[in-house]
Amino acid sequence: MQNPELIRLSFFIGVLCLCAVWEWAVPRKTLTQSKLYRWMNNLGLVAFNSVCLTLLMPILAYESAVYAQQQQLGLFNTIEFAPYAAVIAFSVLLMDFTIYLQHRVFHRVPLLWRLHRMHHADQDIDVTTGSRFHPIEIILSMWIKIALVLVLGVPPLAVIIFEIVLNASAMFNHSNAYLPLKLDRILRKVVVTPDMHRVHHSVVAKETHSNFGFFLSVWDRWFGTYRAQPIAGHDKVLIGIPLFQRSQEQRIDKMLTQPFRND
Repeated sequence: MQNPELIRLSFFIGVLCLCAVWEWAVPRKTLTQSKLYRWMNNLGLVAFNSVCLTLLMPILAYESAVYAQQQQLGLFNTIEFAPYAAVIAFSVLLMDFTIYLQHRVFHRVPLLWRLHRMHHADQDIDVTTGSRFHPIEIILSMWIKIALVLVLGVPPLAVIIFEIVLNASAMFNHSNAYLPLKLDRILRKVVVTPDMHRVHHSVVAKETHSNFGFFLSVWDRWFGTYRAQPIAGHDKVLIGIPLFQRSQEQRIDKMLTQPFRND
């Protein structure tokens, strides 16, 4: 594959624009903060995280998959498992399940929750929230993906497909856009919809710690972490973290220091 970074970036920009237009055309919930202010800081954080990965990570998930393939490392590279298409599909499923488990762990372990709660501290939820993560969490998540890729011998193509699907689904299910309720009921049987994931961003603790899936919704259903709707309803549900409800907490400098503050 000639330029996987360009492919990922193209899909990221394309899905971001599509979801932004969707939000603008049919918004689901009235926003409480300045959208321009939030977008500048959220997307600024995305750029900052990209720089951090470039400077601090000697290898990324795709490069580790290429290395594993060249050195014949990992389960799929050392045994005759299945047809190539089946290996790709199974790899994507396993990586999505790993992200689900990782998400639960980041909610359960106090030190990791301090990192992850910055994602939840967004006081509105829209397409840019899907990419708003602390750089330390981004780096830890990348190392987890690298370890999984090397152990399983995940093909490079599967890594590209998964990262595109993960980013696209995160922007889709964080979108502040209206999805017809009948269509939502159908889609959420398989994938995470905006209404399903909005529950996860409620300030109510038992709602915050539910609906951990990013792409497939089946993990939440199978492992008992599924919650259908917020108690207050989608129009009135309060988004964010009770600790960080001041508008200045949307600034990028404040976001970066949230894991290290209790006020």
